[in-house]
Amino acid sequence: MTQKAKFMLVGLAGVLAGAALTVNLSAIADREAETALPVEELRAFTDVFARIKSDYVEPVEDKKLITEAINGMLTGLDPHSAYLDADGFKDLQVGTQGEFGGLGIEVGMEDGFVKVVSPIEDTPAFKAGVKPGDLIVKLDDTPVKGMTLNDAVKRMRGKPGSTIKLTIVRKGVDKPVVLTLTRAVIKIRSVKSQLMETGYGYVRVTQFQEHTGELLADALNKLYKDNKAPLRGLILDLRNDPGGLLNGAVAVTAAFVKPDSLVVYTEGRTEDAKMRLTASRENYLRPMQPDYLKNLPEGVKQVPMVVLVNSGSASASEIVAGALQDHKRAVVMGTRTFGKGSVQTILPLGNGTAIKLTTARYFTPSGRSIQAKGIEPDIVVEDPAMPEDNEGFGIREADLDKHLANPNGDEAAPVKRPADSIKAPPAEQPGKDKEKKPATLEPGEVVSKDDFQVNQALNLLKGLQILQGR
Repeated sequence: MTQKAKFMLVGLAGVLAGAALTVNLSAIADREAETALPVEELRAFTDVFARIKSDYVEPVEDKKLITEAINGMLTGLDPHSAYLDADGFKDLQVGTQGEFGGLGIEVGMEDGFVKVVSPIEDTPAFKAGVKPGDLIVKLDDTPVKGMTLNDAVKRMRGKPGSTIKLTIVRKGVDKPVVLTLTRAVIKIRSVKSQLMETGYGYVRVTQFQEHTGELLADALNKLYKDNKAPLRGLILDLRNDPGGLLNGAVAVTAAFVKPDSLVVYTEGRTEDAKMRLTASRENYLRPMQPDYLKNLPEGVKQVPMVVLVNSGSASASEIVAGALQDHKRAVVMGTRTFGKGSVQTILPLGNGTAIKLTTARYFTPSGRSIQAKGIEPDIVVEDPAMPEDNEGFGIREADLDKHLANPNGDEAAPVKRPADSIKAPPAEQPGKDKEKKPATLEPGEVVSKDDFQVNQALNLLKGLQILQGR
């Protein structure tokens, strides 16, 4: 993997509320760029700066003015570029280790409010029933309107064990929903697995972290060991996975495709933003690290696979789903993904702060841009627990202000329910006036037996086995 690739994040737009993607960063080599300074525009900036210093209703520190100016420059570009103050930068360097403090919500900004992209599984937010698409309008008794995203995130962070009250506006619910959450130290194991029944395995990737590839290899080895025979089918669940590190996506894809197969390529303005990442060890391993994919069980690269996705599957998840789909290695099932096809690079500024800057777009092996479009599943299977996803109410990249255009001019049309989509029987659907709570799991389970989409994936794998037998 190139040095540049190690700094690239392909996680979602917003800062995690109480959590942030992390990567071990070192200083990036200084670039020499001969750019003419916009003298007139800089003169206007200094005039405004001076007028605020002299005439504003109360004194303002220089540091605050400069920081807000930097914030404005970056947030005005796209939903994913951002300024990271010292605290934010430290949080960023912790997240991919799989442990952080807070509520566990992936968020963005929408019309001045904090919009939930996805609650992270097994966190206070997930357990309290926070849903994708929720608008957080108050934090305790303080209105969110007027706050920056970073300010809102800081308020949601806090000492584990302390509480915070979220006032939420939810589509389809007449009154605001008020939830009291207890902050926690959130430990996330990014890969979970379970032998569903003899011959059929299930693997869920919740985030793409620094050690996701290694954990996937461990999970696959355990599934084959527990099954005591080669698997006949495998489900890879990427639903509500907000993304993470680019090399994690390459590692997961490399586990299932032929060596040196193209996984993803990126295009940007600078030469080091243009990469072709293949399923080869230098693109997913750290220097001197043993190849954890080398000793995967025989048959992993041929076992029939279904990849589950939904509107919460973003970025690194879309890279994996798109690559496996392009290589015809797996059937993609579920609903259309989020549509984040851009790469962010962390650029340290030398004073303990950094900027997260969008530097490239990424493309699937066949040349598809996912930006503002997403991955269309091969088989549409709706989730009865997420009617907002099925009806097009789930938040996606195309819904965010200032999102980058799709370079192929191929942005997503509004979500419409396909005539041939697979729906749960009416008896299995929640009533309109009832809240659907997350499915409860039996001890030792990582996926519910009542998960409709998982059961449909399992049925497809069994059908493929019958066809192959014939």
